[in-house]
Amino acid sequence: MMRRGMGRGGRPGLLGTMARTAVVAGTASAVVNNSQQKAASQANAQAQAAAYQDMQQQATIDAAVAQAVAAQAPAAAAPVADAGGPSLMDQLKELAALKDAGILDDAEFSAAKAKLLA
Repeated sequence: MMRRGMGRGGRPGLLGTMARTAVVAGTASAVVNNSQQKAASQANAQAQAAAYQDMQQQATIDAAVAQAVAAQAPAAAAPVADAGGPSLMDQLKELAALKDAGILDDAEFSAAKAKLLA
């Protein structure tokens, strides 16, 4: 005689199939969600690293600009402060340096040069 409670041979019933499908779908959903969260976390970390590097580069550029401005300011103020007055050649060299640094454009350089030579 066969006993019924020990187990059933063959395929599982409808309820067993539905339960197994629910477990598989839930596991797959959890794995996909975890993968997406990990990818988003990595992308966020990369974006923060890039932003930090951009800030460092901008700070370096700002420091270089400030240093260049500080170096040019005393040179531009020197002719006024000097009581004896610098020579014409020194003043022309200073104007050329300001033009090369981009502080003066062509029109301003020409006007200042004409003023010195007049």
